[in-house]
This record gives sequence, C-alpha cells and structure tokens, in this order.
Amino acid sequence: MTGTIIDLIRHGEPLGGRAFRGHNIDDALSEKGWEQMWHAIGDDSPWDHIITSPLSRCHSFARALAEDNGINVTTIDDFKEVGFGSWEGRTPDQIKTDNLKEYEDFYKDPVNNRPPGAEILDQFIQRTTSAFESVCNEYKGKHVLIVAHAGVIRSIVAHTIHATPLGMYKIKIANAGISRIRIIDGKVTLEFINGQL
Repeated sequence: MTGTIIDLIRHGEPLGGRAFRGHNIDDALSEKGWEQMWHAIGDDSPWDHIITSPLSRCHSFARALAEDNGINVTTIDDFKEVGFGSWEGRTPDQIKTDNLKEYEDFYKDPVNNRPPGAEILDQFIQRTTSAFESVCNEYKGKHVLIVAHAGVIRSIVAHTIHATPLGMYKIKIANAGISRIRIIDGKVTLEFINGQL
C-alpha cells in the first residue's frame, strides 16, 4: 500500500513573530522556529527526496535536514508563499490600525477582497498545484518531503480534497505542522494534517 507519499511541512516561527510574510519577505527562522521543525520531524527521516521553497524560512531547514540525512534537496520557486501586496511584512495589528475595513473585508471574503497589490489568487493556486502535480509525476512511487508555507500547503490540500478557493481559507496549517498525501493507482488521499512524524 505504499504508492507515492508526499509529506508537506510548514516552516516554523520566523524572526519577528506573527506577520503577513508573502514571497517578498525573507525572514529567517527564529530559534523557536528551528526547535519546532526539529521536534516535528523527530528522529525519523524516511524521505527519498526533499523539496523546498526558495525562501530562507523553508530553505535553511530543508538544507540542514538534507545534509544531516544524506538526502538530495531541490528548490522549486513555485512553492514560495502567496504575495500579500501592501500587507507584506506588516502585523495584523498594524493593518487593523491603518485600515480596519480592509482587514475585516479580507477576513469576511479573502477570495474577493485581496490586499492591495496582492498576488491574484487563481494564479497562486495554479502555480502551486501545478508544481505539486509535477512533483507527484517526477517522484512517482517515492516518499518526498516538501518544506513550504501555510498558503502553499492550504492550496495543495484544498486541491486534493476538491475544496473551493474560499474553503482553502478554512484550513488551518500550524507552524511545523506536517500533512500527508498518498497516491495509489491514481487515487489521491489526504491522510492527515498538522501532525508530527
């Protein structure tokens, strides 16, 4: 029952704490973030290959894990986080202070009320799910780890369970949470979300 196994792990807490970090913000992992990642992975490293976002909050850990375990790692640009436009690098409190209505509108309907200058949601979903499908095809029958971001993992999980773009925003992806997708004879199943190994 092995098939193709794709594990997805969200990066740990970055330096600076909670903020809207899209693909234009490249904060490194905090000490706590590194601890979260190593704790989630544990002592087991069953992967045939590791794939990572190019952003350092993912890439640094992916490289360290790969080196420790003698696993090859590949960086895929399309797994970088969604672009948040004018919200990049700002905290929720800062946005609420500057423009409460803009913030409230986004949380009521994040599909139709994007932050100013944000990446077009359909384009983000297309780039992340296309990259995911390419990984599934290239590593068929293998066990792969993708180190990425909350938005990227939400997009892939939503794609797997046929959720709408609005439904994607109802999926919580925790820092260092691991999700697993298995493919057997073309059947794609989400086995768990926000777990640990």
